[in-house]
Amino acid sequence: MATKLWASKAASYLRISVFHRGFATVVKDLKYADSHEWVKVDGNSATVGITDHAQDHLGDVVYVELPEVGKEVKQGDSFGAVESVKATSDVYSPVSGKVVDVNEKLGDSPGLVNGSPYEDGWIMKVEISNKDELNSLLDSEQYTKHCEAEDQKH
Repeated sequence: MATKLWASKAASYLRISVFHRGFATVVKDLKYADSHEWVKVDGNSATVGITDHAQDHLGDVVYVELPEVGKEVKQGDSFGAVESVKATSDVYSPVSGKVVDVNEKLGDSPGLVNGSPYEDGWIMKVEISNKDELNSLLDSEQYTKHCEAEDQKH
């Protein structure tokens, strides 16, 4: 109980919301795909990674397949994969555009996806080609409800 209280206070201070089913964190200012990728938009640039919920379900990440810089990605299409001790999972782009950067640190330290999914564990940066696609993504409250419903099925 003390852990939940501490997590809620810390989350409030950091401007993140926490849903307590598995203690997964959901950041308020991000957009989410129902396939468990997050996107942080800054102008025409989008930083993409997998959510805390996704990394928690995958377990210890041992390898991240990165897309090539310059590659065109389409919303909903796979751009890489995350391999853990439990499984390998495709990663889907929440937006369409051109890959302008990838997180090379994940080559040597794939565990960054587990330890810091929203900061150090980002996977790619994309120059967005269609900002209207952002309207089809979930906000933090919608994503939290999506995860809770999904976890109840399992």
